Amino acid sequence: MKWLIHTAIGFGLLLVGCRKDPAIVDEEGDLPFALELPPGATFPLIPVDNPLTQASVALGKALFFDPRLSRDGTISCANCHHTDRAFSDTVAFSSGVEGRLGMRNSPTLGNVAYHPSFFRDGGVPTLERQVIAPVQDPLEMDHSVQLAAAVVASDHEYQRLSMLAYKRPMDALVLTRAIANYERTLISGWSRYDRFAQGDANAMTEAEVRGWELFTSEELNCTACHAGFDFSDHSFQNIGQYLEYADRGRQRITLDPADVGRFKVPTLRNIALTAPYMHDGAMGTLSEVIDHFASGGLPHPNKSPLLTTFVLSAEQKGDLIAFLNALTDERSLDQVP
Repeated sequence: MKWLIHTAIGFGLLLVGCRKDPAIVDEEGDLPFALELPPGATFPLIPVDNPLTQASVALGKALFFDPRLSRDGTISCANCHHTDRAFSDTVAFSSGVEGRLGMRNSPTLGNVAYHPSFFRDGGVPTLERQVIAPVQDPLEMDHSVQLAAAVVASDHEYQRLSMLAYKRPMDALVLTRAIANYERTLISGWSRYDRFAQGDANAMTEAEVRGWELFTSEELNCTACHAGFDFSDHSFQNIGQYLEYADRGRQRITLDPADVGRFKVPTLRNIALTAPYMHDGAMGTLSEVIDHFASGGLPHPNKSPLLTTFVLSAEQKGDLIAFLNALTDERSLDQVP
């Protein structure tokens, strides 16, 4: 979900957080979606006006993989968010209709249910609004969300699920809400590290444990930004990747010069699966990423003061990479049959 041209993001979808009681059954027969959560994970906030139900999630998954949402019927959400790559892409910039390249790397969708804002610059506040941008971006699906909904409205199963979940025929509002709900079910938190953190001392190798100790050390200071359940504080940081940023990052939203080069801190969950790295996919390996942070980054005036230089031996670097590999989920993020 890279930066997209946020045209026509006009849906006033008020998202007030609530916790859905899984014992409550919808009056008209739709059932709550039984969201599976890793041990210790909190239930994500769900919008009052878009409850997480079986029909809404099933519809959202079908739409997520449907290329008819693009203008020429060739690109679906899944083209840029591969299930075997933790719903990220394998290239620096994904291809849209007619092979047009996007402007940012497509990150994982794992745990987006917990994110306070979306896209690399945080320019969209809700998952429902996030859905609109790739559909309407000329570099991606190059369609109108209203026309896309009209194209798939003839699908009888879509109409059945739409009426069951939202009590209205398939339209743009249903499309955005259903896809958002499917994305909310993509929970990450079943890695070997998680088993280790829950008390299984044998879940990680000795090298991985040493890497974890380095990761949490004061010298490397990784946890200043990569902490908590999602291994990200979801803040916006300039890591000194460039002296001049072609993509101005958060500044495109705030217009504040102090935000030039600041991008949302990515989750490290499934990081071994989500190369290439950085907002522009400029780094192809975890080794390159570690080397960058060890250098302290380039002296851009907005560079975060959290970045400091450090030195690792070849063995220590291998241990750190081993730990990052231990953050890979041992099961699929997709909970929908």
